[in-house]
Amino acid sequence: MPFEVILGSHREKKVLFFKITDDPVFIEEIKNCVGRKWSQTQKMWYLPDNSEYRKRFNISEPPAIGKRVLSKISEENKNEIQKLLNELQLCGYSSNTIRTYIQDFAQYLYFLQEKQAQDCTLTEVQNYLLYCINTLKYAENTLHSRINGIKFYYEKVLHQPQLLLDLPRPKKQLILPKALHLSEVKSILAQTENLKHNTILKLIYGMGLRVSEIINLKIEHIDSKYMRVYIARAKGKKDRYANLPESILPQLREYYMTYKPKEYLFEGQYGGQYSIRTIQQIFKDATKKANITKKVGVHSLRHSFATHLLENGTDVRFIQDLLGHSNIKTTLVYTQVTDNSLRKITSPLDLL
Repeated sequence: MPFEVILGSHREKKVLFFKITDDPVFIEEIKNCVGRKWSQTQKMWYLPDNSEYRKRFNISEPPAIGKRVLSKISEENKNEIQKLLNELQLCGYSSNTIRTYIQDFAQYLYFLQEKQAQDCTLTEVQNYLLYCINTLKYAENTLHSRINGIKFYYEKVLHQPQLLLDLPRPKKQLILPKALHLSEVKSILAQTENLKHNTILKLIYGMGLRVSEIINLKIEHIDSKYMRVYIARAKGKKDRYANLPESILPQLREYYMTYKPKEYLFEGQYGGQYSIRTIQQIFKDATKKANITKKVGVHSLRHSFATHLLENGTDVRFIQDLLGHSNIKTTLVYTQVTDNSLRKITSPLDLL
């Protein structure tokens, strides 16, 4: 590696200092970065410490554990957090999964306080889950998330799979996907006037993409000749192809000529991938302008894509492939939202 990164601060702002070896190519790359500056004191180039530059230079995000929680965790158990982090990285888990597991496991250690996690029995784990149920009033899905982090620690880090063998899992709540009506999608897109923002939302809806997939799209992934898009390393690290809507092609070309992205199809202020939070805010602003009061996020565009395909008679197996679902059961949930035959049944009340 041609550089060493030192996390620091400059004028009360977090920055990334780059201790660079004699590599003119990398030095030139740093100089081309927006916001780069030279520190006379440190004798190093530095950049703003943000997610875009961390991704660009492959710098891992620190586990997000609150100071209050961390202060209640013993030094011995803090070492267990690092062991868990190391194992998750070695197993190739995504950054989102790592963050979730670390946060959930830290809450368990917070509950244990001075008791060492590696010495715990099934009783301590059950007591923690009962605390989550009776005191914290966690929903079933949150409990499953808590269990996953603890389970991975005892099974993969301590190699004690028998410890949680008799641990019951709460029954999961079946949550139906929140889809938008076609007219609502039209209204949201109409209210998004910025060319880049509008193109992002259209592609998410038009191809049924996750927000993590839209930010990972590279220019080379767009095949306008065969009208398809390569979705690389999606959820579960699975690649797939999505159909590129014909109606978006002229706008996509206009966007490319206007913004001239270098690597990723949608790039941030400092280059590199676009921010997920920015896309979420774009969608939120658009729904507000469109006077949509439903509690929905940008992921509802993906739900709407699947729902509208089903309503138009598309075979559910094709939708499964387009969405990248491993199990057909995941896709079949949409049939409970789109059963037009059931909707046509008249209530006895209407016959009175």
